[in-house]
Amino acid sequence: MRKILLIFTTVIVTNNVFSQRMLSDVLDTSTLAGKQLKILSDKYGNLAFSGYIQPQFQVAQINGVNSEYQGGPFAVNSSNRFRLRRGRLRADYIAYYEDGSPSTFFVFQFDGTEQGVNIRDFWGRYYENKLNMFSITAGMMARPFGFEVQLSSSARETPERGRMSQILMKTERDLGAEITFNPRKKGSKLKNLQIDFGVFNGQGLAGPREYDNRKDMIAHVGLKSTNVGGFKISGGASALMGGIASETAKLYSMEKSGNTWQMVKDSSSANIGKITPRQYLGADFQIKTTSENWQTELRAEYIFGKQTATANLSATPGSYPVEGNVKQPLYTRPFNGAYFYFLQNLFNESNQFIIKYDWYDPNVKVKGNEVTAANGFTEADVGYNTLGFGFLRHVNRNLKLFLWYDNIKNEATSINGFAKDVKDNVFTLRAQFMF
Repeated sequence: MRKILLIFTTVIVTNNVFSQRMLSDVLDTSTLAGKQLKILSDKYGNLAFSGYIQPQFQVAQINGVNSEYQGGPFAVNSSNRFRLRRGRLRADYIAYYEDGSPSTFFVFQFDGTEQGVNIRDFWGRYYENKLNMFSITAGMMARPFGFEVQLSSSARETPERGRMSQILMKTERDLGAEITFNPRKKGSKLKNLQIDFGVFNGQGLAGPREYDNRKDMIAHVGLKSTNVGGFKISGGASALMGGIASETAKLYSMEKSGNTWQMVKDSSSANIGKITPRQYLGADFQIKTTSENWQTELRAEYIFGKQTATANLSATPGSYPVEGNVKQPLYTRPFNGAYFYFLQNLFNESNQFIIKYDWYDPNVKVKGNEVTAANGFTEADVGYNTLGFGFLRHVNRNLKLFLWYDNIKNEATSINGFAKDVKDNVFTLRAQFMF
């Protein structure tokens, strides 16, 4: 019988006690060691637990703000609230071969709030150990696209991902499988290169099940943090090729008549079963100084492409859209968006000042008063930009505090309710307790 060692102490190596900063990290023995509470450990593997909760208080400009991208809409008669934004409990088990190299990795993570309990991560990973370059992952996991989507909410310096990230990658996880190239040998010249390719259902946790035969193919090529001329530089490029199968004869897309763009209906019977596109291309870049006490970091990411959704929403539907018993037509729009972070340590790495600017334009063909109902447009075609700023304080290794304000601007259009900027700014005070 194998000798089992029970360990009930935590060894902390950084302010972040979690096993993963990026949701797509390929963990090995050195990455996992010392960052969790180990419950069971022997030479063949270890079981470890981590977790965090995020209680918060928010104040909106007016009652009933539709703050979908700041943690959910406010009730009609409410402009302030307490919420448990996230409550995560995660179990990791990594198995080893006799020589100590990783064999198989399992992750189970649940999210619990006052609104219920849901799964987040349920996946397994197999490591190839002849070349020490490849791994295969299958289950419910993070989509390998971009930077912000993959940045764990436990490590993120802002309360929420940006509007663009939430719309294009709602719930940021999906059911599928991926193969990863990431050399794990200590002296490998390519150890900072990671290439992921995966196939996923498409709707993710936004829906209960796959609703068509179309799958999302996602690829990401990333360079991990590398020292270059006194700076740490990282970045990557991403692509998603997917779509939604139409279940009606009606489809809407952009067409130009003279000098005017319109959302035009196509009622061909051949549209039933036709694949409408979800195609994204993106690039991300991060650079920071090597000084910890006064470290400065800049991040940027730009994504563009085609998004298929519904008449009144730009977000990918979690299930095929139905009103009453009537299936609804799909709308395809050309979009783009970006975000920019400025992060500045103050005196030491426990204090951080953050400024973030992001925009999401769901329909790049029309602007301002060109967005009119007479030409087939809706609130789903209205562009937004958000300037957020705040302060992050690491109180100790198990607690950090956020003070954050989002100044949200929509473009002035001819759509009813969006002729001027809507009052929807939100202030967030959050604590994150973690182990």
